[in-house]
Amino acid sequence: MIRKTALALIPACVLLTSPALAQDTTIQPGYWEVTNKVSAIVSQTKTERRCITPAEVSKFVMGPSNRHYKCDYPTRVFKDGKISLKGQCATKNGSKAALQATGTYSPTTFTMVADISTVYAGLPLSARATTTAKRISDTCPAPQAAS
Repeated sequence: MIRKTALALIPACVLLTSPALAQDTTIQPGYWEVTNKVSAIVSQTKTERRCITPAEVSKFVMGPSNRHYKCDYPTRVFKDGKISLKGQCATKNGSKAALQATGTYSPTTFTMVADISTVYAGLPLSARATTTAKRISDTCPAPQAAS
C-alpha cells in the first residue's frame, strides 16, 4: 500500500500549477474555472470555480507553498505563452516528488501537463496531472453569508 503522504504530494504539485503562474504576462484577475485531473494508481478529476483577486495573482506567480508542502523549481520558464517547470516538492515529513511540466497560458486561459514521480519503500510511483483553466468572468460572485 502506498503511503498517504506520498500520494498527497501529487495533488499538491498540481495545485502549484494553477493558472496564476504566468511571469511575463500575468493572468487577469476574475472568476476562473479550473479542472485538475490526476492519473496515478487511480484517476481523479476535480473541477472548481475560484476567485483570483489582483492581490492573489502575485501570490500565485511566486509558486505558493503552504503548511503541507514546499516546492522549488530551479527551472521555471513562463514566456511568450509557454510554460516549462522542473523541480521538486516536499512535505514536512520528508516525502519528496519530482515534477516536470509543460503548458501554455494567456491572460484568460491555462493548460499544463505535469509528470510527477516519487519513491515509496523503494518502489517508483508516477503520476500525470493535467490542469486546464479558463477565466469565466471579470467579476467574482458575492461571498455567501455564513449560516
